Amino acid sequence: MKKVILILTVFVVSLFAKIDINKASIEQLDSLKGIGHSKAAAIIEYRKQHPFTKIEEIMKVKGIGKKLFEKIKEEIEIKK
Repeated sequence: MKKVILILTVFVVSLFAKIDINKASIEQLDSLKGIGHSKAAAIIEYRKQHPFTKIEEIMKVKGIGKKLFEKIKEEIEIKK
């Protein structure tokens, strides 16, 4: 029973964990609403040259506009 509770706790916490867009894997980025494999790859390519300093900068990535940003802004972060 303790194992089941632990597994459920980890699952629930992961639902509310934000994704650091400067460190996230392609799979993590792909899991965001409206971000597919190609946009996830574009985010990774962009951040190699321009690390994000605030989440709004993700809109500088081709294909990510204000509407998509509004969908994902609660799920992303920049860890210092």
